[in-house]
Amino acid sequence: MPVRSMSTLRLLPLLLILGAVAASSLPAPPSWGEETAMSVSEADKKRLFELARASIRAHLKRESIPSLEGASPLLCEPRGVFVSLHRQGRLRGCIGYLEAVKPLGQAVVEMAAAAAFHDPRFRPLGQEELADLDVEISVLTPMQRLDRVENLEVGKHGLYIEKGRCRGLLLPQVPVEYRWDRTTFLEQTCCKAGLPHQAWKDPDTRIYTFTADIFSDHPAPPGPRK
Repeated sequence: MPVRSMSTLRLLPLLLILGAVAASSLPAPPSWGEETAMSVSEADKKRLFELARASIRAHLKRESIPSLEGASPLLCEPRGVFVSLHRQGRLRGCIGYLEAVKPLGQAVVEMAAAAAFHDPRFRPLGQEELADLDVEISVLTPMQRLDRVENLEVGKHGLYIEKGRCRGLLLPQVPVEYRWDRTTFLEQTCCKAGLPHQAWKDPDTRIYTFTADIFSDHPAPPGPRK
């Protein structure tokens, strides 16, 4: 990922590679707050999927982006969010906001299009790919400093690790898909940050957790996605 200024990165979507954000220069820790329980209603999930797919279709057809008129209070609330696209179980694009810099509905509209057409690892999505395209949305909670690694819960928490100029993130679903234990989860997040895999033991390494409400319009098959 290119190195950018901290002020610029704070407002830019962060590229997610199999659930991991890793860059040599990211802003100071993202928006912090209490780890509160969060549940997106079925109605809001349906609306978010509609917005994501409508955004992708609009960009393909060069039409206006979907309107957020009549959006629920949650969709108008700033939230960190990632949009992941898969075809036949394989990653097709994934980009998101780590920080709550945009209202949730607007962020999903923007990140769905970004994942489809601006993920540098893939060619832009084509019209013929829409039929079997799976959309997964991860709505993030604010992050909390992890003082004891024993409090890290695989399957519940995502990880954000930083040391010096290195930063790395893994979403909560990643260790579940790859069947990692707590130690492997920590080691893999360090690797995504460009750090030695034992760097999480260093007192200078800061570790944060967050949770996410993760939902897909096409449930994934068992096992890690490729």
